Amino acid sequence: MRIDNEPAYVLHARAWRETSLLVELLCEKHGRIGLVARGVQGPKRHPLRAALQPLQHIRIDAVQRGELARLNSAEALDAAPRLAGDAALAGFYVSELVLRLAPRNDPHPELYRAYGTARGRLAGSDPLAWTLRRFERELLEALGFGFAFGEDGDGEPIDPAARYRIDPEQGPRRLLSDRGQRDRDEAATGRALLALAQDLQPSADDLASLRRPMRAVLAHHLGGRGLKSWELIAQLARTKPRIAES
Repeated sequence: MRIDNEPAYVLHARAWRETSLLVELLCEKHGRIGLVARGVQGPKRHPLRAALQPLQHIRIDAVQRGELARLNSAEALDAAPRLAGDAALAGFYVSELVLRLAPRNDPHPELYRAYGTARGRLAGSDPLAWTLRRFERELLEALGFGFAFGEDGDGEPIDPAARYRIDPEQGPRRLLSDRGQRDRDEAATGRALLALAQDLQPSADDLASLRRPMRAVLAHHLGGRGLKSWELIAQLARTKPRIAES
């Protein structure tokens, strides 16, 4: 199969053999694909190598005959956002989610657009946690795992004054008033769920309440193996607590 003039985002790239790269891409029309970029490590191939860095938006020509495609050409469509610190880690997290949850060779144009939007927001002024929660919502929806955040699993409207756990299959479930403090700490506020449903940034406290319930949903779909970015966030949070918000 030929892949011609295809826009794509670079999710991951690693060295392979002496002069080549193994690259994972999220393409507009072909979904997530893996490819081999041969002979890109020499000094004369710097432009091509630079175009294959994570978060770069590129256009490619390639040929796919097996599991991995062979890259023929690639050109950058713009300059990748220059991220540092928490934003760089958030970019790693967004890409890792796509790598782990999006199946190969299965087109998801909504996910392609959501990734591009999140990529732009990471370099903007919105809180990183809000950018990540929005992307998680859009990723779940694009992959067929989504649910309505404005109503509970029984179809009842979300009560802004209540707290909710999020069932990965059925959506929000109202937390009973007699549950302990730990259960409440791991549940989202109704206000936060309504804000996410309406794509309106909630208060800092309500936004923070979404992190653990959304992580539980993602962990369910990831199976028994978590994300490397979660492990890194946990390690860094011991010395830099603010990053735990991501």
